[in-house]
Amino acid sequence: MQRLKNKTCVVTGAARGIGRAIAARFHDEGAVVIATDIDAAAGAATAAEIGCRFEPLDVREEADWLRLARIVPVADVVVNNAGVTGFEAGVVPHDPENASLADWREVHRVNLDGSFLGCRYAIGAMKGAGTGSIINISSRSGLVGIPGAAAYASSKAAIRNHTKTVALYCAQQGWRIRCNSVHPAAILTPIWEPMLGDGPDRDARMRALVADTPLKRFGMPEEVAAIVVTLASDEATYVTGTEVNIDGGLLAGSAASPG
Repeated sequence: MQRLKNKTCVVTGAARGIGRAIAARFHDEGAVVIATDIDAAAGAATAAEIGCRFEPLDVREEADWLRLARIVPVADVVVNNAGVTGFEAGVVPHDPENASLADWREVHRVNLDGSFLGCRYAIGAMKGAGTGSIINISSRSGLVGIPGAAAYASSKAAIRNHTKTVALYCAQQGWRIRCNSVHPAAILTPIWEPMLGDGPDRDARMRALVADTPLKRFGMPEEVAAIVVTLASDEATYVTGTEVNIDGGLLAGSAASPG
């Protein structure tokens, strides 16, 4: 049974990684998928491969969201996935002492402002029917401190909190519009490639990066997409304002035996 049959689903940051996996799984589940991304060429190519529709969207820009609202005025599911780490252009200081205000603001502008605008769009696109599912992709980094990526951690923590605010607001209005957050840890997407490389030590680097994870491996984008499908579907109509961790047991504690 296709769990999202005929549902209109908007996915941001869908050109690659987790967003692409979500868009592909939604399509397989029978949804009418609108894949969006700031990278128009990559987004259009991804949409063509999946067999869904593409719309360019810079999540930082209110005008882009207003344009999307005109093009897609009604939606059943909105996944706010687009995000940045702050290291896309290279390694720069992102610790609390040395991060620049400009870099701090840019990470928040994409991750937090983008999610705020996405939630606002979703409410407008769902309140007519009074039902829908908003899914915000946060991170394990939104639940713990990350000294070397302060802006990223802060933005993802704020997404977690805003998710709960949106869920309560929608319930307060009497709508059956649900809002939940998903918190992936180390998921094997292109964002990791600069750290992994393609040399003979790639496997060793991978093992080192997940050494603290009880399951001792990276998660896969498809594993995140599986959880997102459930939250988007009518199987989760009593789930709102909550968070789902996809982290290989990382936040559960240590799997090491006592010495």
